[in-house]
Parts: sequence; C-alpha cells; structure tokens
Amino acid sequence: MSAQAAAGLARAAQLPPLVMRCGAFGDMVLLTVLLEQLHARFGAPVDVIASGPWSEPLLARHRAVGRMFILRSRRTPYWLSLSQRRLVAWLEARGAGPTWFCDRGAGRELLARGGIPADYVCDSTDYPFLEGENFADRYLRLGALTPAAFGGLLPAAPAGAARTAHLEVDESARRELDTWLAGRGLAGRSFMVVHPGSRHVARRRLRSRTGAAKYWPEERWAQVVRAVRARCPDQAIVFSGVGAESSFIADVLRLAAVSDAVNAANDLPVTRLLALLERAKSFIAVDTGPAHAAAALGCPTVALFGHIDPWLYRPGGATTPAVTVTGTLNGSPSILGIEPERVIRAWEDLTAAAVRPS
Repeated sequence: MSAQAAAGLARAAQLPPLVMRCGAFGDMVLLTVLLEQLHARFGAPVDVIASGPWSEPLLARHRAVGRMFILRSRRTPYWLSLSQRRLVAWLEARGAGPTWFCDRGAGRELLARGGIPADYVCDSTDYPFLEGENFADRYLRLGALTPAAFGGLLPAAPAGAARTAHLEVDESARRELDTWLAGRGLAGRSFMVVHPGSRHVARRRLRSRTGAAKYWPEERWAQVVRAVRARCPDQAIVFSGVGAESSFIADVLRLAAVSDAVNAANDLPVTRLLALLERAKSFIAVDTGPAHAAAALGCPTVALFGHIDPWLYRPGGATTPAVTVTGTLNGSPSILGIEPERVIRAWEDLTAAAVRPS
C-alpha cells in the first residue's frame, strides 16, 4: 500500500461508524444493542441509515446515535427514487469509513454508489447465526468485528456490553404524556398497557382478522383483561395500537366489560408511546414492536409468540424483564395454542417479582 493510500485509510478509520438497517419497529429497538456497542467502541455516536416513520422518533435522540438518514424505499429502481439519490449524495458528502450493513437483499448497492468500498463494510449476511444465539448476542458479535480494510486501525470492542436494547425518553415527551394522561382522566394514576393487535391484524382491512398472523381471539384477550382488573382494581388499563386496530380493541373491551379501560389506538405517536411504556406498571402484547420497546424501557412484559422463535426475538434482548408465552396447535407452533390461563399466570408471576419505580 502506498503512503498516500495508507494515510487515506487512516483518515477513514477516524470517521464515526455507520450502520444501515431498514427494519420494522421492533427491529430498530433491537438494533440499539449494536449502536451502543459501536458507540462505546469508537467513543463517538453512530450515524444510521434507516427507513419507516418510526425510526427517527425511536432513535434520533438516542445517546448512541449521531446523524440519521431516513430512506423511503430500497426497492424502487434507483433512477426513479429521489430518496436513494439523496442518500448517495449524503454518503459522498459524509465520506467512507467503517460501516455495518445489517439488512438482507436491497440496500448494499447504495453504499457502493455512495463511495464506500466493499472492504470497508461488515455485512451481517456474511455471518450466520450461531447455535442458540439471539439478536442481542448477534449484534454484540457483529459490533466486535472489524471490516477487512481496517485491520489493526480500529479500537477493540469493550468487554461487558449489555445484552439488552436501550431506549431513551426525552423529558419533553414525559411532559407531553402528563398532559395527555390528564386529558384522559389518568393524571397521577397507575396503569398497565395491553397491545392485542399487530400490523398483520391492521392490514386485514375488510378481510376477517381471524386469518392474520399473530391473531389471538378477542374472547381470550377479554379473559386476560378481566383477570388483570380483578387483581389490580386500582390500576387503569390502557390499550395501545394503531387506528386500524381500534375496532379489534373495541371488541375486546366489549367482551371484557371492565371499567377504567382506555382505547388509545391511533392516539399514541412513537414518542408518547415510549413515555407511556416507561411509566407503565406492566405490558401484555403479542410479539410486536411495542413489546420490544416496553422491555427495553424496563417494563415487565409478557409477549405471546406463535411461529416465531421466542428466544431469537426475545423482547428487547437477552436480559430484559420479559416473559414469552408460546403454544402449539396440531403439532405446530401457533399463537392459537396459547390458553388465557397461561398468559394470566405468566403476568401474575412477572408482576409479583417486579418492582417498578413511580
């Protein structure tokens, strides 16, 4: 290598790390394990390329995150995508440095267009999961790797990194939540949160929700809600979800016939949701993004899993206050194989052991 090339490589090694991950809500929560690892390793916030309207409110104020670029679509042909062309210009202006690519399929070519050489990139697809590894441990392993070009130039990963996701709630979001709770008659109240829906239910539109992945029947949710009310009569119950899940939640509430329950579907933007979960006494949900967020915020979380591996996708990582409940139906993993009594018992055991600060 020439002296000029060596000097250029040394300058590239001094740039903040860059991570590309265009994932769903829960994927981005779990990504914070890697971001924290790289932040500690490099002593600098990590620049992030992400997608979706949830990524910026989830991560923009995170201590481990520097600049963010929100990509609208990875699959649109390049010359038809203004967002992709803007990303390439952003990368060129930023400069090429140590990069971690954590997606499958489309997206890697955008890094190349932006001037990042292949040997500057640690590509997660080159490193299959190890036996018994979950996402938190995998991200710690990836964060300790060094892209081929930078051998000997990057600091080593520190030992003892947390095996759990970490989210941060802005003080302004806490104040805004206080106002929202007061408007709902919940000022100063203890509450727990239930999240029965998922994007699979929300996308059913005019089709029956019973065919959706991660659908758990309304009457079973109602049984769980009645048990929660009986054990914690002084706690309010807040239902979270998007607007398309509101009718599902309304059906659960009608069947449960309990007092002091609030359907907050479509009234919880990400920043408010995080502040709500930070303060909640407990959380019960299907395997979905808010379950990862709740666990990452230290909220005792019970998550119902169907066909997805509950250890691989354990809410918030490996060491959060979370319990997963699984079931089988006709010999195969299925959320429909979970009986309400098991969810109730898991919640009772978890909340009996948990102490949440006021």
